[in-house]
Amino acid sequence: MHPHALNTAMDLHSKYPGLEDLRKRAQKRIPHFVFEYLDSGTGREVTTARNRTALDAIKFTPSVLHGPQTPDLARRFLGADYTVPFGVAPVGMSGLIWPDAERLLAAEAARAGLPYCLSTVAAQTPEHVAPVLDDKAWFQLYPPKDEAVLKDIITRVKTAGFRTLVLTLDVPVASRRERQTRSGLTQPPKFGPRLLWQTAQRPAWALGMLQNGAPRMRTLDAYIKDDRNLPPTAHIGYLLRTSPDISYLKRVRALWDGPLIVKGIMDPASVQTLQTEGVDALWVSNHAGRQFDGALASIEVLPHIRAATSLPIVFDSGIGGGLDILRALAHGADFVMLGRAWHYALAALGARGPQHLTEMLTQDLIANLGQIGVDNLGDLPARLSPTA
Repeated sequence: MHPHALNTAMDLHSKYPGLEDLRKRAQKRIPHFVFEYLDSGTGREVTTARNRTALDAIKFTPSVLHGPQTPDLARRFLGADYTVPFGVAPVGMSGLIWPDAERLLAAEAARAGLPYCLSTVAAQTPEHVAPVLDDKAWFQLYPPKDEAVLKDIITRVKTAGFRTLVLTLDVPVASRRERQTRSGLTQPPKFGPRLLWQTAQRPAWALGMLQNGAPRMRTLDAYIKDDRNLPPTAHIGYLLRTSPDISYLKRVRALWDGPLIVKGIMDPASVQTLQTEGVDALWVSNHAGRQFDGALASIEVLPHIRAATSLPIVFDSGIGGGLDILRALAHGADFVMLGRAWHYALAALGARGPQHLTEMLTQDLIANLGQIGVDNLGDLPARLSPTA
C-alpha cells in the first residue's frame, strides 16, 4: 500500500473506529428525510430495539493460555468461497442514501471477496451494476405478480451475471414507517420546499444526486404502467408485487437454476415446506424491524430455525459489529449480512466508506476471536457462556 493511502486508512480508523461513529457522521452529511429512511423502523421501533437487546444478551467465555492465534475467517457458502463470513444485504433505493451506492458497494464486495446483494427496488439496474460485479453476486427479488415480468427480471439478472437469487417473503404489504413519513419522504421523493431545504443543507449529497440523476427504481421502469397514488411508504414497486404462496415459490424454483435463498424466515414451522420445495438456503430476518413491530428478535429465532434444518442459513437484523457477527454464527448462522451499516459508511465517507467498514469489521472479528480463543469459526458455539 502506498504510504499516503496507509496514512489515510489509519486516520479513518482513528476518527471512525466503530459503526456508531459512521452513523453519527452520516446523519450530518445526508438530508434528514434520507437519514430517517435509512435509520428508521416501523411502529414504536420496539422490534428494532429488541434486536439490539437480544444480541447484547449473548455472551462468550473469555479464554486464557491459548497461545498465538491465526483466525481463519474464510467461509464457503453455496459453492462459493468468501474471505470473511459477512456481506452486503439488499437495501431498497440504496442510491437515495448515497449517489451511485449500488456500484460503489458492488465494487467493494468484488474487491474484498464478499457477497453483494442488489435489491429489485434499488436505484440502479442489474445491467448498470454488472460491469463491477464478480462471479458471486446475489440478486434480491421482490415477487412480481405478472408472470411475464417475473420471467423477464430473472432473465435480466442471469444475463447481468448474478449467481444467487434471494426471494423475499416477508413484505406482503407496505409497512407504515412512521418516522419516515414524518420526515416528509414519499416514494418517489417529491422535492417540495421542505425537502429542498433539507437538501440544500447537505451540498455533497445534493451535488452527487445532480451528477447521477434523481434516484428512482430503475429496474422497474420497463414494467410500471400505472401511476395511481400509493400510501407514502408504499413505493411504486407495490404496483407490481404479489404476496407469494407455495405455487409462486415453485414457479421461481423452476425458472431459476442457480442457488435460491428465501428471505424473511422467522417461523420454524415453515422450514419443512421450504426444504421440500427445493430452496438452497434460508435467510433468518425480521427485516431489521422495518416491517412489523411485534416480532421476536431475529437472533431469538435463529437457534430454532437451525434446529429445524440442515440447510445453510443467512442471518441479518441488528448487526452492529464483529462481535454481533460472531454471536449470529455461534447461534447457527452460516453467513451474516449487513444493510444499514454499509450505507452509514457510504454516507459518512463517500467512496472510501465501504472499504473502511470491511476493514473495521474484519479487525473486530479478529480481536474478539482472540479474546475467546477461537481460530475456527466452527468452534464458536463451544465458547458461548453457559448463561447465554
